[in-house]
Amino acid sequence: MLALVAIVAVAGGGAAVTALTAAPGGPPPPSAGSRAMPPATAPVTRGDLSDSSQQDGTLGHLGERKINAGVAGGTLTWLAAPGSVVERDERLYEVDGGPVLLMYGNEPMYRTLKTGDRGTDVRQLEENLAALGYTGFDVDEEYTAKTAAAVKRWQKAHGLKRTGTLGPDRIAFAGSAVRVKEAGASADGRLAPGDRVTAGSPVLTVTGSERVVGFEVPAAEAGSAKVGTRVTVTLPDGTRLPGRVSAAGKTATAGDDPQDKTPKIDITVSFDDPEKATGVDQSPVTVDLTGETRRDVLSVPVNALLALPGGGFGVQVVDGGGTRDVKVELGMFAQGRVEISGGGLREGMKVGVPSV
Repeated sequence: MLALVAIVAVAGGGAAVTALTAAPGGPPPPSAGSRAMPPATAPVTRGDLSDSSQQDGTLGHLGERKINAGVAGGTLTWLAAPGSVVERDERLYEVDGGPVLLMYGNEPMYRTLKTGDRGTDVRQLEENLAALGYTGFDVDEEYTAKTAAAVKRWQKAHGLKRTGTLGPDRIAFAGSAVRVKEAGASADGRLAPGDRVTAGSPVLTVTGSERVVGFEVPAAEAGSAKVGTRVTVTLPDGTRLPGRVSAAGKTATAGDDPQDKTPKIDITVSFDDPEKATGVDQSPVTVDLTGETRRDVLSVPVNALLALPGGGFGVQVVDGGGTRDVKVELGMFAQGRVEISGGGLREGMKVGVPSV
């Protein structure tokens, strides 16, 4: 009896198929049209085919960083509460009763700014003052007497001494609003009002205020989660929210599971409407990756494919009590199906498949 081998391996939207071979000593492969009736059939269908997949993810917040004390030393008198969101010009913490407030910017506040100073940190400060409604100065990289006058007005509004200079003892920069994750560590545990702090010691651990989802994909499947890929996230309460892949790692690392050391890539998903993404931090979620979609195509189950004697692939069309092998061109593999074209195929045709 003839032994035929046709193995289809699907990975990353492509396919690899072994050659059709006959058992040693057996007759040559049959010609097209000579096959027996298949044990079962499936219809050729027309519709959209999506290369989608499902991943387990974790609900969290974007980015994590430390807010370090910018004072020479003092007693911590107030801390923003864990879970609270701090926005521009709001308090992060207080030392000896003096507040340290948040301003937006990517460069850290590393010096006390005064008239005559120049730099991107000067521009960051002036951009924040302008955003808060202070005027009378140019937003540039020069700290002028007009900048100092605006700073004095800002200091008066916060009940601070009007010096016209401003340093890390009064403001800290972060790229946007932050969410307080936890207080910094001390020798006795987490910091609390009454503890002593010194310059450079961590006071708060913060994240971005935006809700995101993190998950991992095997490096070999990274193409299914490229930046911009549309997703649907299912929250623990069953709510389904749309979003997209906003970041993908560039370095593959082995996971923490000792049973699975497959190199994986870190993926971050941002929601279209982050305000609707409620739930406890680190809650498990499910991420449906939409991937590529082929519109209005013909497809058959993957197991309907045949490796033809002359090379290429085909399907066994069942028609009028007989069968014939029809050569096809392959497209996308997805959802257990494969896109096909050629050979006069049409929607509703029956093709042979193995019995279930």
